[in-house]
Parts: sequence; structure tokens; C-alpha cells
Amino acid sequence: MISSKYFTRARAGVFLTAAAATVVLSACGNGSAASGSNATTATTSSPPLTSIGGTVRVAYAGSLVGAMVNDIGPAFEKATGISFSGVPGGSTGLVNQIKTAPSQFDVFISASKKANDPLMGAANGNLENWYITLGSSPLVVGYSPSSPFASQFKSSKWYQVMEQPGIKIGRTDPATDPKGILTETLVTKEGQALSQPNLVSKILGPVENPAQVFPEQTLVARLQAGQLDAGFFYTNEAVLAHIPYVSTGLNLGASFTISILSSAADKAQAVAFVNFIYSSAGQALLKKVGVSPAPAVVTGNLAAGPSGIQIAQP
Repeated sequence: MISSKYFTRARAGVFLTAAAATVVLSACGNGSAASGSNATTATTSSPPLTSIGGTVRVAYAGSLVGAMVNDIGPAFEKATGISFSGVPGGSTGLVNQIKTAPSQFDVFISASKKANDPLMGAANGNLENWYITLGSSPLVVGYSPSSPFASQFKSSKWYQVMEQPGIKIGRTDPATDPKGILTETLVTKEGQALSQPNLVSKILGPVENPAQVFPEQTLVARLQAGQLDAGFFYTNEAVLAHIPYVSTGLNLGASFTISILSSAADKAQAVAFVNFIYSSAGQALLKKVGVSPAPAVVTGNLAAGPSGIQIAQP
């Protein structure tokens, strides 16, 4: 059960501001053809004023919990009068929830392009017809400034600090979260580069390691509470929570995507949410919370979804 603090509500009836001109994908507004892995030709337009009320239900990567609860969700509610109801979690775990009960969510925000694959295509019930690239955030090692190991992160390599006895490390479950897989990949690659094949076991311990593995949406809070000395985070998590961090030196990280699920009960509200995310205001919020906006590239058949999607390029 997700705690109620991860859900937000707002009164309906506030008008959507005509905030800045947006870029409208030519295939979206009229339902005509546009699909595939490349962005389509765009034209400039301004969104119409609307006041539809209702609620949008968003399943989103747990690494975005602070951003959604404190920034994006409230800003969307204020701009549109549509209530935001969000459930954070590991992207793979959320996919399993969607497959179990498809009608419980309208929008899915993943931290990995690959996480969308089990929802795409006839073999998967066409639970998603498309997804769009949203932004990226590198994988970093964050540490507690009150940790006895904190000073070492400033002077030594991250793996040298993390392989020391007694250090308390936090990471996510690779079975439910792409960040957990990236963490394993990171340490494996570093071990290979150093010709230290035992680096994975020294830092991550056994394959099943409950002493290190925690739900993605709780990892930041555990470090802030002093339960962990260090952990593997996306940059946006560390920036938003004011967690000091060091780069890993490898090009690994989140590739956030967004989609409207085929089974969405509140499609108009879902369209409004996607449009807000790609508006100038939404793009500015992504930057504020540490996500680098990416060009909107469509995978799948955008025309098979609801019409009216308006996407402002970063």
C-alpha cells in the first residue's frame, strides 16, 4: 500500500493558462498519421483555454517522487484545475501493476525506455501504443554529509570508499527498478576496467542483499535519516534532496519517457498532463528538479492514442 503522502489533490475549476506557444506534433491534433522512432515535423500553435476538472492518475518512476509531490504535481493542478494522483515505484514494478489492473492509471512515466516494452504490441494487449522521450539524469553516488565516510568521497574514488567494511550502502531492486540494473552494470564495468572481478561482491554483496536493497521511493529518505552512508541515485534525486554526490565516470543513467495508457479512463486529463509536461512551464520544472529535457522522440503509433497532444521542444 502506498502512503497517502504520495497522493495529491486540488480543487477543479481553475482555467488552463495559454502559457507560451507550444509545438504541436502534426500527427496529434487531428488523428492523422505519425508514428515510428523519429520526431515528426512540428508546427507552432497555442493551446485552447479549457476547464475540464477531474483527476489524472499517474504511475511514475520512484526517483521522481520529490519532483512530483513538491513541484510538478502542484504546478499542474494550479495551471489546469485537474487533480493529480500519483503512485511512485520502480518502473518494472509499475509495469507489473499496470498489466495486472490496466485501468488504474492514465499516464505512465518510466525511467527506462526498455521498461515500456512489456506494454507495447498486440502480444501485450497494446497497453501502450506509444511513448515519448522526456529527459535524462545520470547515475551518481550520493552520500550523507554526516557519514563518517563523507570526507573520503571528496578525496578518493567512489568505489574505493564503497568497498570498505562497515559502510552502509543503499540501492534499488534490479528485479523491479531499472536503476537497480544500472547499479549492477556500473559496478561490473568498473570492476572489469580495474581487473577486479570481485568488486561487485565487495560493494554490492550477494545477489539477494536485503541489507542494501530498498524501494526506490524510500532511498533518499533513508540516507537523509542517517540509515545509509551512501547510495546510488539519479542526479535529479540528489539535486532535489540536496544530497552531495560524485560522478561515476560512466555514461549511465535514467532515460525518462511518458505515455498515455490505452486503458486510461480519463484521457482528456491525461492529454492535459502530457501537454503541461512539454509546455515551457513544464520543461522549466524538469530542469529545476534536475532532469535534463530531451527532444521529444516518439516510439510507436502516436495516432492510435487520444488526439490533442501538444509538445514543446526543450
